[in-house]
Order: sequence, then C-alpha cells, then structure tokens
Amino acid sequence: MKFIIIFGPQAVGKMTVGQSLSAQTNYKLFHNHMSIDFVSQFFDYGTPSGKRLVSLIRQELFEEVSKSELEGLIFTFVWGFDLKSDWDYIEQISEIFESKGGTVYLVELEADYEERLARNRTENRLLHKPTKRNIEKSERDLMNTNQKHRLNSYPGEITKKNYIRINNTFMNPDDVAKTIINEFKL
Repeated sequence: MKFIIIFGPQAVGKMTVGQSLSAQTNYKLFHNHMSIDFVSQFFDYGTPSGKRLVSLIRQELFEEVSKSELEGLIFTFVWGFDLKSDWDYIEQISEIFESKGGTVYLVELEADYEERLARNRTENRLLHKPTKRNIEKSERDLMNTNQKHRLNSYPGEITKKNYIRINNTFMNPDDVAKTIINEFKL
C-alpha cells in the first residue's frame, strides 16, 4: 500500500494535483474537504463536534484502507508547521499505514501567494469544495491562516526518505503529478 500525503497552504493545488495523480496511478483520492464538507452539512468544522466527526471519518477510512487490497491512497492536508498537533497527526496517520507494511510518501506543494488567491476561485475548486463557494469568506480564511501559521516547511525540516517539495506556481497539475510519479517510481 502506498499512502501519499500532499500538503501545503490553502489553494496551492493539492486536490487538483491529487486528481491528476489519481488519474495517472489509479490510486484513490481522499482530499481533505471530502470529510470537512460532509460534516459541515451538520456542524461547522470549527466546532468541537465538527472537528471530532471529521477526525473520526478520516481515522476510520485510513484504518480500513490500510488493511485493504487497494494499491494506493492520496490524502491532502494543510499542515501548520508551527503546530505540534499537526506534526503529531502526520506521524499518527503515517503509522497506520507503515504498521501494516505500507510506504508513506510526503509531497509538499508551494506556490506564490497571488497565484493561490487566483486558484481559490477556480471552477474545479468550487465544484468539489462547497464550503469554499463563499469566496469572500474563503479568501479571508486563506489570508488569516497565511498570517497565523507557517504552511510550508523550512529547508531540511522534513527528514523523511520519501519526501519531495515542488513549487507549482507555474506548473500544470499533470506535470506536477508526473514529477511525483517519477520521483517515487510509482
């Protein structure tokens, strides 16, 4: 089992790259908003109930997939590098797969802030992420999170063997996916 975690700031292109990677590898894509948007129909993600339910859905899905015959799973995540809880979460979900013989691949995406603001309004993003359709709120959240947290790693901070960092400001998602496939020989 291959578990690929694509992470980076909001609107960097994680889901879109994940869609392309999924199409090119036949690995399943579980982008982070699949759980967030489902739960948000009942509870706001910022509430204790919303966070608990999103966490439960992800945990249960990871546990089942890690025991399955699926060849690979792609997961997207906004990793706050200044938050110990996010570091712990990445370790925890990685361990689910590694404990069953799986291999974890870390893919960090970065893009210029202005490009991310433009991507925040793309048709594909809005189609697949209902909670992002309120553009003003989504942009405010993007700006606030960008100021409040460090959403890309420092050089050398991630020391895992299967790690790649890609600046995809001027790359299309298919080329980013091909870069990932080539780097990890997927």
